[in-house]
Amino acid sequence: MDEEREAHDSGREARLRRARLSGAAATAALAVVAVLGFGIESGLPWWSVAAAALLTAGLAGWAGTQAGRRRGVRAEALEPGEKVIATWTVRPPYTEHTPPAAHEGPRYQLRVTTRGLQMWERSALLWRHPWPELRVVPDGPRMRVHPRGQEAATLLLEQPGAVQEICLAARRHGAV
Repeated sequence: MDEEREAHDSGREARLRRARLSGAAATAALAVVAVLGFGIESGLPWWSVAAAALLTAGLAGWAGTQAGRRRGVRAEALEPGEKVIATWTVRPPYTEHTPPAAHEGPRYQLRVTTRGLQMWERSALLWRHPWPELRVVPDGPRMRVHPRGQEAATLLLEQPGAVQEICLAARRHGAV
């Protein structure tokens, strides 16, 4: 039993490590290409372009690691065969005094999958509800989520038309 748990934990850690590394490599490479392109186009000395590229690679790599970790954690939460249909940004229930930094991304996101809805606060899964026991009610720009007859959330989605698209997905996948 303990050996099985250790194998599962080591496999999970390896998947998260790969997600962090791929996020870091992708963002660092894009940032370095942008800095090199700007430096060469501007005619700056090679040593200043190299220094700026190294600094940018480190910062972009760190930000990419955070984004890759979030993507890996969310991928772990999917059940076998479950696919993500869309991800929507949800406005927080209150106005934040200090808005999140750009590398942190949106604080709250609603993921629509083939099996139901998932509400995320960055890398933490707040709740998930399967389609068969879910009722999604549009309320202007807001959407009310009712699992098993009780209201679980009233969400204000940032993108226009998101409520209608989620309601259509709910009907397609068998929500009540």
